[in-house]
Amino acid sequence: MDFILFIVIAIVAAGIGVAIGYAYREAQGKNKVATAEAKATEIVKTAEAKQADVLQRAKEKAIKILEDARLEEKKTLEEMKTQQIALVERENAFSKKLLEIDDTKAKVEAMRAKTEAEKIAIDALKTEESKKLEEVAHLTQDEAYKRILTLTEERHKDDLLGRLRKLDEMASDEIDQKASNILAVAIQRQSSSHVLETTTTHVELPNEEMKGRIIGREGRNIKAIELLTGCELIVDDTPNMVTISGFSPIRRQVAKRALEKLIVDGRIHPGRIEESVEEAKKELAIDIKKAGEDALYQLGISMAGIDPKLIQILGRLKYRTSYGQNTLQHSIEVANVSAILAEELGANVMVCKKGGLFHDIGKAVDHDMQGSHPELGYQIMKKFGFPEEICYQAIGHHEDKPKTIEGVIVKAADAISGARPGARKESLENYVKRLTELESLATSFEGVDKAYAIQAGREIRVFVNPKAMDDFGAVKLARDIADKIEAEMKYPGEVRVTLIRETRVIEYAK
Repeated sequence: MDFILFIVIAIVAAGIGVAIGYAYREAQGKNKVATAEAKATEIVKTAEAKQADVLQRAKEKAIKILEDARLEEKKTLEEMKTQQIALVERENAFSKKLLEIDDTKAKVEAMRAKTEAEKIAIDALKTEESKKLEEVAHLTQDEAYKRILTLTEERHKDDLLGRLRKLDEMASDEIDQKASNILAVAIQRQSSSHVLETTTTHVELPNEEMKGRIIGREGRNIKAIELLTGCELIVDDTPNMVTISGFSPIRRQVAKRALEKLIVDGRIHPGRIEESVEEAKKELAIDIKKAGEDALYQLGISMAGIDPKLIQILGRLKYRTSYGQNTLQHSIEVANVSAILAEELGANVMVCKKGGLFHDIGKAVDHDMQGSHPELGYQIMKKFGFPEEICYQAIGHHEDKPKTIEGVIVKAADAISGARPGARKESLENYVKRLTELESLATSFEGVDKAYAIQAGREIRVFVNPKAMDDFGAVKLARDIADKIEAEMKYPGEVRVTLIRETRVIEYAK
């Protein structure tokens, strides 16, 4: 019974506690809600105050912007008004000028029509006068003109001939003086040695015993060298000397270097020969490339736009000669002289310089490819992207009359480089043959008594029979001889034709 009562009391107490806790929590929740509402109201009031302040500032800023815009608009309108006034004034002035031009044009047209009419009248008077003169003289105008020329020529033949010679000498002297000045400046600024380096085909030996070692047992060593280099080794009675014979100068240079290496090394057998030839080829390739780069650097031409393969081909000219003149040195000299002449004459300096350097580039490959070196040079430069005016120099320097001023300059520079004393050499046999042909050509013309080639074939003096021709015929004959020399002979530089016609009278007083 007590236990049940205890349970009832506990249940009643628990219910009372729950009711009291709920009532307390309810009261506390109401207090929190009231506090939150008060804070929210305060936040709203603060936000409304800030909003009002922001709106006020925005309104003031908008008013200021509008005022600035009105001022700017007013200023722009004033400027437009000023420009419009100036434009109207300019249009009025332009209209006035147009009226003046139209008036002047009308006057000019009137004067032109008047002049044309007067010209027609004058031509009619001239025609009428010519007809009257023809009727009186019984000659047409052309017949009278020819008759006057014939009479004048017959009466004043000697005077006309003297005047012609004087004018010819004055023109020649003036042209020669100007040309001499320009060439003197060009040559003075281009200094070169008189005797240029040539490619040697001989190898010196330390002793005679080395010849046997080069030949080898049953000739195996010399056969190996000839097979690998494509050159022929001539071992004769010349003391301490071996001659290398070959068509290609590059191959001769490879053979020369390889042989020199073998002589220094002392070991001469087919295996070592093959190694020496390969080493010589690599060294020669490096040397050729360096020679091409040095040539460009010496002339101040940038290597940036030039293909390395073309530089390699240019370097091959170091081992190519023409009449004993080193072709690479000749090309550098032509480039320098061409650039100087171009500066003096106002031509394109870079076209002349590059054209002069590469004008003989075809000679680097003419031993290996079919065709003349001008055509090969043109094709090579075209292949490597050179412009037409530079490529043309390969052909132009062998034409009688180049098409461009740069072509004339490069041709002249090529002649200067090849014709100056000490630049080239030729065999005695070819030299004598050329002089003989020159004299025979001159004496083949009718009226020529004797002809002598002088100054190493650079001048031919022709003596003619004074009874067989007059002075006019002598002038024509000299030109005909010069034209035939140009057409039929090959020679360095130029040949001067001096024709002499004189009458000698000898009497004896006894």
